Amino acid sequence: MRSTRLRILSVAAARRRDFRGFTLIELLVVLVILGLLAAIVVPTFIGKTEKAKIQTTKTQIQMLGTALDLYNADVGSYPGSLEELISSGAENWDGPYLKKDKIPKDPWGNDYSYEVVDSGRSYRLSSQGTQASGPINSWD
Repeated sequence: MRSTRLRILSVAAARRRDFRGFTLIELLVVLVILGLLAAIVVPTFIGKTEKAKIQTTKTQIQMLGTALDLYNADVGSYPGSLEELISSGAENWDGPYLKKDKIPKDPWGNDYSYEVVDSGRSYRLSSQGTQASGPINSWD
C-alpha cells in the first residue's frame, strides 16, 4: 500500500510540474524581445508623424494662398488679416473664401503668420513649425 501511495504522489507531482507556468528567464527573454521591437518600430512611426505634419502644413499654406488669391481677384488687394477671408466689408467681397468659415491652425496648434508686403501686391504666409522642421513658408 505504501508503494501505491508513493506512486500516486509521484504522478501528482509530475502533473504539477507540467503546469507550473513560465520561468523567470522565459519572461525576461520575452520582455527583451518586446523591448527591441518597440525600439525599432516606435521611432519609425514618430518620424512619419512629423513628416505628415510638415506636409499638412504645406498643403494648408497652399489652400490659404488660393483663398488669398481669390480675395485679391475679387477685391483688388490682399486682406489685412486672414479673418477677412471669412467676413469683410470690402467692396466686391464675394466670400467666405474658406469652406469651414474658420482659419485653420497648423498641425502643432499654432496660428499661421500672415503679412501683406510690396504695398499690398503680395503676402507672406508661414508656420512656426518645430525646432526640427524650422519655419514653413509660402515663399519657399
